[in-house]
Amino acid sequence: MEKLEKIASFQIDHTRLTPGMYTSRVDGDVTTYDLRFVRPNTPPFLENAAMHTIEHLFATYVRSSAYRDGVIYFGPMGCRTGFYFLTRGLSPETAIELTREALSFIADYEGEIPGASAEECGNYREHDLPKAKTYAKKMIQVMENWSPLRLLYPV
Repeated sequence: MEKLEKIASFQIDHTRLTPGMYTSRVDGDVTTYDLRFVRPNTPPFLENAAMHTIEHLFATYVRSSAYRDGVIYFGPMGCRTGFYFLTRGLSPETAIELTREALSFIADYEGEIPGASAEECGNYREHDLPKAKTYAKKMIQVMENWSPLRLLYPV
């Protein structure tokens, strides 16, 4: 087997990360944002059911927005500290504003979780809307004054 390369996300000093939104990488016209809800290695971590609900609601919101064609992916980090948000051709300002809007949508959401049926989801019973709303409200406060200048990882 060839020697494994250390991937870019493992080269970020996770001891310096705080909740926020960071540019993880840029590949051509695709930007991967690191949407960090929880400080790494500092429990409590995000709960699976709430993460699942955030994933469904955030993805549904951004894929229904005027920027739908610029949305590639939104999904959870395995470490349970946040999410990756991949966009194509969206400015950093637009990505930040779309993130704020999606978080507000989640914080205020009432009703059935989109895509939460056995036919639509591989784990449709594991959702927690009240906890997802709590996490979204905390993240809204973090993102309140976020700007493109703050998208750089701390050094």
